[in-house]
Amino acid sequence: MSPTRSLKQPSAPEEGLADALVTSAFVTMAVINKIGAEHDLSLSLVRVLGILADRRPRMNELAEYLGLEKHTMSGLIARAEKRGLVARAPNEADGRATDVLITAEGTKLIKRLRAQGQKALAPVIGQLSSSDQQLLQELLHRMLQSRSV
Repeated sequence: MSPTRSLKQPSAPEEGLADALVTSAFVTMAVINKIGAEHDLSLSLVRVLGILADRRPRMNELAEYLGLEKHTMSGLIARAEKRGLVARAPNEADGRATDVLITAEGTKLIKRLRAQGQKALAPVIGQLSSSDQQLLQELLHRMLQSRSV
């Protein structure tokens, strides 16, 4: 499947939806990768900051959500800590577990990344009417509701 391939009508509706989702993911990920690279951030770290913007997961939950091994996650978080973007703290409910949280510096950075992402995606999003944008947002939220973290 090519990110630049035109969307043709597939034989089954769910096939067309899957193709459209994958193609939109390619476009979105290209934007995120480009913006991350401009700030010397890996895609994984951009994802971590995005997750931490509004929650404080345990280290193992974060690793599982991102599909990373525990040691890989630890290295990623250690590098982010050195940059002052994240911090670790004992979990309040389970002292053996470690939470990961975003710092003030990380919060400032994620706000800049989001603004850049919105600006970069504006030409694509702007092709939809306001009501279509709202509908798509609602449908995506509903579809992704079952995802944790």
